[in-house]
Amino acid sequence: MAEIIQRDGTWTFDGDTVRIVPGGKAHPVRQELGEIAVPLEAVAGVSFEPDRKGGRLRLRLRGGACPVLRAADGRLKDGADPYALTVEKDRTGVAEYFVDEVRNALLIEQVPDTPVDRFLLPGPTLPVSGGGGDGTASFDGESVRLTWNWKAEESKTAGGASTFPLSRIAAVRWLPSIGLENGYLRFEPVEGPVSAPPKYDTYALDLWGMSKKEHTAVLVAAAVLMRLPGARAALDAPQASPALTKAAGPAAAPAGDHDALLRRLRELGELHQAGVLTDEEFSTAKQAVLRSM
Repeated sequence: MAEIIQRDGTWTFDGDTVRIVPGGKAHPVRQELGEIAVPLEAVAGVSFEPDRKGGRLRLRLRGGACPVLRAADGRLKDGADPYALTVEKDRTGVAEYFVDEVRNALLIEQVPDTPVDRFLLPGPTLPVSGGGGDGTASFDGESVRLTWNWKAEESKTAGGASTFPLSRIAAVRWLPSIGLENGYLRFEPVEGPVSAPPKYDTYALDLWGMSKKEHTAVLVAAAVLMRLPGARAALDAPQASPALTKAAGPAAAPAGDHDALLRRLRELGELHQAGVLTDEEFSTAKQAVLRSM
């Protein structure tokens, strides 16, 4: 097992999963997201970026694997990125060892770095809330609620809190405040996009960038995004591990080619003995080959 413990957080790797626990003073997004278990099949790469003070350990996920990264669309700052860890100067060697262990596992399992067609991580725990600026957004898995504060425009507060079911949402978009430009957390209703600016839109929070806490709105966006029609079905779809897929693959061999299938069985036995395939994966792949015979 590889492990690195820092004030910024703790990362461990047991050969199958990278477990990430944020530090007590980590960015609010990371604290709210909490502990993350990243399966190896979701990892595209890992690197250590050294600097004068130590460096940064960074886990790169396959495109589409994480709902938070999908919702953020590359706009998360390093401090808010759950897959980046600040490494102190006296732990750079441990960080490099961690990188080697994960890279070796990726090579052995032959995990591709290509995008995936479903979420491989569960996303924020429900119920989830976040936001800032002129209000707070919350989501319980079935409906979104936008609660306004005293800074919200009268066009929003006049009707009280806005509550709408997931079935009324066609899309969700999160944009953090950048420079002097406000950001927003916006829910697009199924009837079509609202033309009003976010500060007047009852389907949107206006984000001003006054505190780090505002970035937690991205967690609400992620939780909603992964439950929109289509995303839910993709999330529930079963997917075999890369090693199992590779092992069972040439069940593409012709059914009558017994020599090829016998070779496949021997290869499966070797992969199982080497520890590349678990007992369950070996049994599943073997049965698939036997059915072909």
